[in-house]
Amino acid sequence: MKAAYIERTGPPEVIQFGELPTPKPGPGQVRVRVSAASVNPIDTYIRSGVVAADLPTPFIVGCDFAGVVDAIGDDVQHFSIGQRVWGSNQGLLGRQGTFAEYLVADADLLYPTPDNVTDAQAAAAALVAITAHLGLVREAQLQPGELLFINGGSGGVGSMVVQMSKLLGARVITTAGTAEKAEMCFGYGADLVLNYNTDDVLEGVRKFAPEGVDLWWETLRMPDFDRTIELLAPRGKMIVMAGRDARPEFPVGPFYVKECRLIGFVMFNAPPAEQQKCAGDINNWLASGSLTVPIGATFPLDRVAAAHQLQEDNTLHQAGTLQGKIVVEV
Repeated sequence: MKAAYIERTGPPEVIQFGELPTPKPGPGQVRVRVSAASVNPIDTYIRSGVVAADLPTPFIVGCDFAGVVDAIGDDVQHFSIGQRVWGSNQGLLGRQGTFAEYLVADADLLYPTPDNVTDAQAAAAALVAITAHLGLVREAQLQPGELLFINGGSGGVGSMVVQMSKLLGARVITTAGTAEKAEMCFGYGADLVLNYNTDDVLEGVRKFAPEGVDLWWETLRMPDFDRTIELLAPRGKMIVMAGRDARPEFPVGPFYVKECRLIGFVMFNAPPAEQQKCAGDINNWLASGSLTVPIGATFPLDRVAAAHQLQEDNTLHQAGTLQGKIVVEV
């Protein structure tokens, strides 16, 4: 099979494109003929070696995918040959990744793709949608009427958080860097969008939420905890899910006096049963059209290195040249 893989960590140029053996499913596993895969920041961190991982050699990159069941191992009950499926969690914890014509995945990390959802949409939604759902429902237990703030509402995770928060009955404040991205956020249902390049975000949140926000979802690698805790409501919650090497100052006094909560989590640490609960809601929302997935760029399988470069330029260097997810068509 054709695949995009690495034999050592490094810059995007280390990604090779060539032939590798087609994998066979073992007990409890399913082989998928991949139709689409998507790029996430974690893919670039693993490929570059920024996130240390015990990788097989060669290592196929990628976490998210959608495609068709091609073969089934023993003890698999709920999938059939020819069924469309999507999933995430590949390319992690010793698993091979998704940028290949075929992959093998554990059956409990696979979900049926709704008939009216394209493979590109399903692949683009996978990691970011499960992340948003885990954070909002399992971790923060967001309630109708509560007020949420998230930086970057037009990004991969940000767009999912904005939309899901509205579906859960919350109000949303978010930020964007351009007028076009602000319009995208309003289209997702945001109640207030602040342009972080031209608006005073601190003053804008104060004016809109004089009593503070109930949940602050931080997407920046270096959070400003002083600002955040000032803007949180009493007993407010803050989610952090980025910045592995970040060591910002933390104002302990204001935090505990307000009785705030700080929540950190990693999507792929969630047990399969919890991710399956997320996937059920995600499928319903995708099928109904109430959850949309922004796709900003599409690449063929032999240009995965270019796709990684685009993701890295925007994640690490704030190039501003990407609006939405990167999808690779296989």
